[in-house]
Amino acid sequence: MSDGRELAAAIKQRARALGFQLVGITRPKPLPGFARYQRWLAAGYHATMAYLAKERALAGRQDPHHLLPTCRSILCLASNHAPAPRDAKGPDAARVAAYALGEDYHDVLLQRLRALMRWLERELGYPISHRIYCDTGPLLERELAQGAGLGWIGKNGMLINPQWGSYLFLAEILLDLELPPDQPFRWDRCGNCQRCLQACPTQCILPDRTLDARRCISYLTIEHRGAIDPALRPPMDNWVFGCDICQQVCPWNARFARPTGDPAFQPRPALAAPRLSWFLQLDRTTYQAALRGSPLKRARLEGLLRNAIIAAANGRQRAHVPALRAILLKGESPALRALAAWALGCVGSPRAVAALRRAIAREGDPQVGRAVEQALGRALGGQAC
Repeated sequence: MSDGRELAAAIKQRARALGFQLVGITRPKPLPGFARYQRWLAAGYHATMAYLAKERALAGRQDPHHLLPTCRSILCLASNHAPAPRDAKGPDAARVAAYALGEDYHDVLLQRLRALMRWLERELGYPISHRIYCDTGPLLERELAQGAGLGWIGKNGMLINPQWGSYLFLAEILLDLELPPDQPFRWDRCGNCQRCLQACPTQCILPDRTLDARRCISYLTIEHRGAIDPALRPPMDNWVFGCDICQQVCPWNARFARPTGDPAFQPRPALAAPRLSWFLQLDRTTYQAALRGSPLKRARLEGLLRNAIIAAANGRQRAHVPALRAILLKGESPALRALAAWALGCVGSPRAVAALRRAIAREGDPQVGRAVEQALGRALGGQAC
């Protein structure tokens, strides 16, 4: 091809043909947002995600040359995953973040990035040193995307594009190839809007456009292992994996987000209309079969059951008592048995009380036994969870 601009235009055209809606180019350079990232880590807002503070992770986020020393250009791409309108209400409704309804975006988009590189190397006739990432490497992805002109970082910390909103998967290719960079996106179009901050159930959105992961429902339902602080359980409502509230209320999504037509990101059968009863009855076999290749595997089976139990407690629906009773009386995990006891105490119906009384007579674990007694006391006393 005659010059860099022609090559850049051809790369963008090919990327769009592969399913990326947005494509831009930026230079590899130390990023000013790294200082904010360091402050975020120092404050402990990354919770238990210790991998974010590792030396290699810090180096790559400060300067992409630590990942590819010969990097001369960074190709930034975004793929739409906005959901079709769904009814997440009803006594048996469960909510799953939009990005997780279909296939795992890491697998899908990394394949497309590799296909793009194969095409590029065929076009040029020689191999190019490169690194590809899709939420898989230590990069400040949103800042790079803003530098490539793809949008701005909103008050909820998400990248927002004025034509597509924020339901976007981000991906990058670090290239040992000189390409003309695009103009950065220099405007903050959030203005005085505070809707995401006001709507966040746990108030985890911070003033500097970062999040306190320790309070974020997405972190709690996906990355966090073990028990969840009782004070944070009610705000989780019926979310069993992730949370989209700060995106759902964003005016840019309300006006411009359009449902993805990408076959890879259409809801799989079990998630087209997620039901809490389905999650409560998950076993190892169903988990492996129904969620193979799904982002939900990140939370693991015990995490999904934990989240579903909390959602059942929040809903206080008597219809969920049999499933909670089964977990309490037959579950292998002491932690889940104790949590099921707590949830039954929240429901407080006669059948829930009967299940707790039966558990007292047969529970062998002292800690679970105490949880059962406490739940029974709450149920009989009519105390709120």
